[in-house]
Amino acid sequence: MSEDFNPASARLAAGVLFRDAAGRVLLVKPVYKQGWDLPGGYVEPGEAPKRAAAREVAEELGINVPIGRLLAVDWAPHPSEGDKLLFVFAGGTLDEAVIDSARLQESEIARLHFASDDELPDVLPERLLHRIRSVLAEPEDPYLEHGRAASD
Repeated sequence: MSEDFNPASARLAAGVLFRDAAGRVLLVKPVYKQGWDLPGGYVEPGEAPKRAAAREVAEELGINVPIGRLLAVDWAPHPSEGDKLLFVFAGGTLDEAVIDSARLQESEIARLHFASDDELPDVLPERLLHRIRSVLAEPEDPYLEHGRAASD
């Protein structure tokens, strides 16, 4: 290895894709940034992404539900935040009892909303819209770049 070797040090984040009985996607409205997002957040040092997803859902929504399989890993560098790897896990379908039991962490989440597939382009930033659409299309390869299947 050369003296100039400088490995990437990406920020890691993990989110969970939940749906309701009607098939709508659960979105949260963070108080600290514009727009809507999936429940989730940054992975802490030494923490596995799936554990981070479960922790963030418990903190943000006040629910403890099983986190399912990995749906996607998205290489999505941000111009002002640098390299990022974003993990999206399956959360399954939330029933009415779980939805009604949700208690939002007011310091982080202002609201939650279930959005239909048709509504997603109106409420999501483009990068997140591509990521969610790619996940919903159930690609054979869960590796994404900027929310889209990576080209060779």
